[in-house]
Amino acid sequence: MQKIEAIIKPFKLEEVKQGLAEIGSFGMTVSEVKGFGQQKGHTELYRGAEYEVDFIPKTKIEIIVSEEMAASVIETIEQKAKTGKIGDGKIFVYDVAQVVRIRTGQTGNEAL
Repeated sequence: MQKIEAIIKPFKLEEVKQGLAEIGSFGMTVSEVKGFGQQKGHTELYRGAEYEVDFIPKTKIEIIVSEEMAASVIETIEQKAKTGKIGDGKIFVYDVAQVVRIRTGQTGNEAL
């Protein structure tokens, strides 16, 4: 099993969610996060004063899938979240040792 964690622009979430549903990937955890990478923030003007915005709002998606499904999930997120501009985000992939569904006690792929 694989955990796929993607940091994307917030306005791309719905498009990514629809793309994942089309390939049969259901279930995800979504968090509103802040951070920066190459963008390094930007300057804004508020009531006549300039100030630095170091952390940019982003959306983090976490999905656990079978190894067979991982490549298509990664490809879908990459295609749907891409704008071609700096700050599109990153995708991280981790190995998952075990999953347990609390309600039923199912483990492994059955718990997904």
